[in-house]
Amino acid sequence: MLSVEELQFLYHNRKILNEIAFSIDEGEVVAILGPNGVGKTTLLKCLNRILHPKEGAVHIDGENLFDLGTMEIARRIGYVPQRVETGRLTAFDAVLLGRRPHIKWNITEKDLKIVDSVFRLLSMENLRLSYIDEMSGGELQKVAVARSLVQEPKVLLLDEPTSSLDLKNQVEILAIIRKIVLEHGIAAVMTMHDLNQALRYADRFILLKGGKIHAHGGVEIITPQVIEEVYGLPVVIGEVSGIRCVVPGSPAWDCSTGYVASR
Repeated sequence: MLSVEELQFLYHNRKILNEIAFSIDEGEVVAILGPNGVGKTTLLKCLNRILHPKEGAVHIDGENLFDLGTMEIARRIGYVPQRVETGRLTAFDAVLLGRRPHIKWNITEKDLKIVDSVFRLLSMENLRLSYIDEMSGGELQKVAVARSLVQEPKVLLLDEPTSSLDLKNQVEILAIIRKIVLEHGIAAVMTMHDLNQALRYADRFILLKGGKIHAHGGVEIITPQVIEEVYGLPVVIGEVSGIRCVVPGSPAWDCSTGYVASR
């Protein structure tokens, strides 16, 4: 569905991304991981042409993204940024703006029904008439996710989608994204800092280091060695109630019991 070929991005002649290549199939959730400043957000912005790479190509359904018009890209790719701009709009109007790539002359009954269904899906009915400039960070983030979903994209790009959410809403949003990806046959790419949330909700992982892909694959690549190489921190990987988890610290940490057995 989405393929990236030898992507390179420069900022003031400094290489931020180099030799980035991977592909994503429908029904997949891919997490882009790595420390701050490694180029995760830059990569995401290159995937929907917010930023223009110096070299390489991005293809969606076999078509070169850089040959498509802005509206055509918006019909295929939904994007949720880290920071959402506010204005004197109700949540309903802000989400309805996501239908713009599909609206030819006037807003139709179909457009309104799609917006209504997304509000129900995200349990946001109580926010419909709330002004987004009066919302909490978590509420505003949910509006941004809703706006991207009403685009009915083939690929969903999310830049740290849970950064402003409490634990309950983090789990809710990530579970909804995974459900939509599986049920609608789309793909999602998320930049994330929380390795444990990534392990729980992503199918594949891209770990960046020094602007390059250090490791790429399924859960088998999430090893203590790889994480220490990327983050510079020793970790232990274990399971709690059948859920794989990453715990920073001493190798003596017992993830199943939750205490340090020895030092």
